[in-house]
Amino acid sequence: MPEEVRTAESILRDHPRMTLDDSFTFYCGRDLDCFTKCCCDVSIVLTPYDVLRLKKALRMDSTEFLEKHTLPLFGPDQKFRLLILRMDAQSKRCPFISELGCEVYAARPWACRMYPLGVAKPKNPTPTEQPFHFVLHEELCHGHGQGEARSVREWVTDQGIEEYEMMGASFQELALHEFWSREPALTPPQVEMFYMACYDLDRFRRFVFESRFLELFEVDEARVEALRHDDEELLEFALQWLRFSLFQEKTMKIRREVAEARRRGGHAEILRCAKDDSERARNDSERTETSAARESGA
Repeated sequence: MPEEVRTAESILRDHPRMTLDDSFTFYCGRDLDCFTKCCCDVSIVLTPYDVLRLKKALRMDSTEFLEKHTLPLFGPDQKFRLLILRMDAQSKRCPFISELGCEVYAARPWACRMYPLGVAKPKNPTPTEQPFHFVLHEELCHGHGQGEARSVREWVTDQGIEEYEMMGASFQELALHEFWSREPALTPPQVEMFYMACYDLDRFRRFVFESRFLELFEVDEARVEALRHDDEELLEFALQWLRFSLFQEKTMKIRREVAEARRRGGHAEILRCAKDDSERARNDSERTETSAARESGA
């Protein structure tokens, strides 16, 4: 039986189901002998919004952040690529942990914010099977039963989880779309487009503005300006683009003259044009980065 299935069954069987108004007692601080041990040798799956927040906090280009701090998670049964945070090769510790604690605390990932809470969300909720929270008890953590009792609702608010869940809703809808159960694996170009749109936002921005993208699709001028500087707006736009390009949903508006060409060449023709432009934008970006590195003596 796959490990994730065993884990899910264990949660359903062994963990008390908590509502937002149920309370638990937990404390984390430097005075505990286990401080930061939970940040070692752990697989932290990063959501697109996690990547967005982290690369902004570190003032890094998304491509650089992804290459330096993430590892791909793409098993044989997966339809699209996920990412995990890259641990230090020697110590197996999170790269953002020091003796004083988390150095990116304000931008820490959703999984770190939730701990020690977990959440179980049935793919298809029913009146008897609804999402619920539970407390993770791990031997390495000595903070359980310490500090003041707090409700799940208070924890979610205090840790800033609501913003992460709000920003993650569109990606979750994308990841749970029925398309994945009925369609074969993505083609290599589709896999690359999915990865770029979800995680490599700075490269996706170059794709939008350095290709013919805005000649193909109608985008409100105010939104165009927002896409230049607002990463949150860009991420939402990128996920809409994926729904158009993968699921053929009407989340993008094709320009009238392009729509006429589409009637002659079909949906695939629009995607081919966008794909060709994406490839050109990527190659141009790589040439620029190589040239800059050469000039700097790197």
